[in-house]
Amino acid sequence: MFHREGQKIIVITFILVVAAILLAQFFVPYPGLRIAIQIVALLLLVAVLQFFRNPKRIPIKSFSEIIAPADGKVVVIEEVEETEYFNDKRIQVSIFMSPINVHVTRYPASGEVKYSKYHPGKYLVAWHPKSSTDNERTTVVIHTPMFGDILYRQIAGAMARRIVNYAEVGESVQQGEDAGFIKFGSRIDLFLPLDCGIAVQLNQTVKGAKTCIAAVLEKNEEREII
Repeated sequence: MFHREGQKIIVITFILVVAAILLAQFFVPYPGLRIAIQIVALLLLVAVLQFFRNPKRIPIKSFSEIIAPADGKVVVIEEVEETEYFNDKRIQVSIFMSPINVHVTRYPASGEVKYSKYHPGKYLVAWHPKSSTDNERTTVVIHTPMFGDILYRQIAGAMARRIVNYAEVGESVQQGEDAGFIKFGSRIDLFLPLDCGIAVQLNQTVKGAKTCIAAVLEKNEEREII
């Protein structure tokens, strides 16, 4: 299954690849060069199909958990001042997506969308500390029953040139459902309440709609940032 945001690119790539293979077959007289061109064309098609894949995932929905909004590696877990919406301290958890990761964005929790805004910006590498505030990005805030307001931010990387965000203010969204897509390299930041329990570690690989990022602390439990 492939994501709808990749359908046009997949069709165009397929046509170009078929054309390249046929042209090489009939107009390139050297067998070695002809085969090399055809292999490169096929590899390009495979790369595009791989990037836009959209595996079906059925999350175990829970109001007491925040799940990963995307596939990737946890690169930041720290207490920060969030200045766009909350203007107070939050726990930031950042997930870096390499070009080989699934790039679908999924809602990390169920609730009502309170804020959704696009920001044009730069294209710094996604792991750069200033990419969260300087790069092209979208910010979405969801009001949840157990955590209150949580914020996630889609951030373009050095290769990304388009962020797709489906969240609209006032709509009810379901945990794990398709929330958008970031094309060609990216990162997602989560900003969570200080009193939640972080369930992941730095450099941990996570799966969108599957991995628990944070949970509601039980009484007498202490919050720990690993």
